[in-house]
Amino acid sequence: VQLQASGGGLVQPGGSLRLSCAASGFTLNSYPIGWFRQAPGKEREGVSSISSSDDSTYYADSVKGRFTISRDNAKNAVYLQMNSLKPEDTAVYYCATDSLGRAAGLGPWEYDIWGQGTLVTVSS
Repeated sequence: VQLQASGGGLVQPGGSLRLSCAASGFTLNSYPIGWFRQAPGKEREGVSSISSSDDSTYYADSVKGRFTISRDNAKNAVYLQMNSLKPEDTAVYYCATDSLGRAAGLGPWEYDIWGQGTLVTVSS
């Protein structure tokens, strides 16, 4: 059971990126998925999540209106569309899931399977 985040890169302020979270060994649409980020010298923080029960979505206040989380069941993937990016969005982004399927929020402690991160740098 593995997760892999991808899609990071260097983007100018105001730009967009779409991160992908791909799974191997299990079907993503049966599990909650969270996106988290960690900037240098800072704690890991929840960015967005999507539940397994009814695909309810949650966003940190800092990204509401700019980021959108979605599932693509055909591709067994979850995406994080990031628009209007700001320098403060610079971080390593991770996707994670809860193997028991119960996580529904943005607390990192709710998730026990983590993918390797992908670096997002927002800079001019």
